[in-house]
Amino acid sequence: MPEADQQLDVRTELPARRHQLIFETYHALDAGQGFVLVNDHDPKPLYYQFAAEHEGQFSWDYLEEGPETWRVRIGRVAA
Repeated sequence: MPEADQQLDVRTELPARRHQLIFETYHALDAGQGFVLVNDHDPKPLYYQFAAEHEGQFSWDYLEEGPETWRVRIGRVAA
């Protein structure tokens, strides 16, 4: 049985630090793994950054879409 996805809650982090933490978490994933990002706003700009820097290498699935909490599963696509 696969392990449950790690949860990364950035709501209490300083905004300037959030993307760094998210990308560190993403880069630590093995192919086929993912984590659940918990945020206090729609992380759409983050999606565009992933698309620009990791095109075809990630998955992005909304699990909850506000109004107070957004949860997105971000995965590293198997090669």
